[in-house]
Amino acid sequence: MYHSVGDCSDDPYRITVTPERLDRQLVWLRRHGLRGVSVAELLAARARGEGRGLVGLTFDDGYADFLTDALPVLRRRGCGATLFVLPGRLGGDNAWDPLGPRKPLLTADGIRQAAAEGVEIGSHGLTHVDLTRADDLTLKAEAVESRALLQELTGTRVDGFCYPYGTVDARAVEAVRDAGYAYACAIDPGPLTGTHALPRVHVGQNDTAWRLHLKHRLHRLRRRAVEGV
Repeated sequence: MYHSVGDCSDDPYRITVTPERLDRQLVWLRRHGLRGVSVAELLAARARGEGRGLVGLTFDDGYADFLTDALPVLRRRGCGATLFVLPGRLGGDNAWDPLGPRKPLLTADGIRQAAAEGVEIGSHGLTHVDLTRADDLTLKAEAVESRALLQELTGTRVDGFCYPYGTVDARAVEAVRDAGYAYACAIDPGPLTGTHALPRVHVGQNDTAWRLHLKHRLHRLRRRAVEGV
């Protein structure tokens, strides 16, 4: 689970990695026989019994630096990714973060460019709200309307959703499933773990080779298996 790729000198939420660190992390994956792919590609491969050696790479929020700083590194290392974006904040910034610098988000053209480059586009909701605290109308809009807007924007089917803040409950899972998404990503969903609440590991600037090794091992030990995936 990544977010922003760029300058991390002012990063109170630890959401940013430099392009150089991202490159070293992807090199570490390849040296260990692993290749980063989109979540859709990972799930499809696992359904065929061919997922060994693949790791899903996700980038939350849809920062503009994905195109300028992340995508060139992904291409150089032969990796794919899923980009979870906010169609209700096109061309805006991370206004939901009260601390730290304002980071610009992708415009509609930027999202289309990422999709044209083969990046899987998924929904992060409309505006980055905690779905576990949303009323019924807001919850439905964040799930249903965001998918419709992205499908219209990209001209392709949108199958993936990512819960803002990683927070999830049974009500949010049901709303996302009912909206037609094939899968959804959380962080550590516990008993809700499943195709519509996939666990992920946060990767940050401080994750050097030995920390990646530990996170890889601990993720397999701590996260329960997802039936059918």
